[in-house]
Amino acid sequence: MSGHWLAVYTFAQFKTRADDPVNDEFFNNEPSVLAAMERAEGYVARSGYEDDPGPESWGEQVFPKYWVDNGDGWAPSTISLWEDLETALAAVYRGLHGEILRLGPLFMTADDYPPYVLWWVPRDRQPDWDEAVERLEHLGDNGPSPDAFTFKAAFDPSGHTVSVDGKKTRAIAERNRLRANAPRAVQ
Repeated sequence: MSGHWLAVYTFAQFKTRADDPVNDEFFNNEPSVLAAMERAEGYVARSGYEDDPGPESWGEQVFPKYWVDNGDGWAPSTISLWEDLETALAAVYRGLHGEILRLGPLFMTADDYPPYVLWWVPRDRQPDWDEAVERLEHLGDNGPSPDAFTFKAAFDPSGHTVSVDGKKTRAIAERNRLRANAPRAVQ
């Protein structure tokens, strides 16, 4: 295991104000999706938001230059840390998050900037919102590099190109599915 975590920053924009009823499905599912991600294999941590209960915010939340305020001063975005590419990919594109992601066109804009960015951080350091936004903008401006990349054009912590192991990703996704469907222990 390397001395790095995989950082994942996601960013999207609603077609309408966040409080528009068309976005209800997003908000109704958000707590379950976040809980499923936190139970997923390989999950390390995620930033919370300044005014919300839950994990501590990793600094003041900021948005990339692509953000267009639609009148509510808000946009869906996350920062999380993962053990590796495969655990992050399994959690993001499979399971409950994957199901909701497929519904995104119902309430999210279709833009030409990247919807997410990946980069490696030393295990003794936590990224903040400023860094995450800088990485997304770097990817959008320059394409994939060891400093800002995607699952399709990935790099290892040493800066060498790598491919995500699809077989490993599918096995992790199946374990996540079984974990999500397992009965909860009564406390």
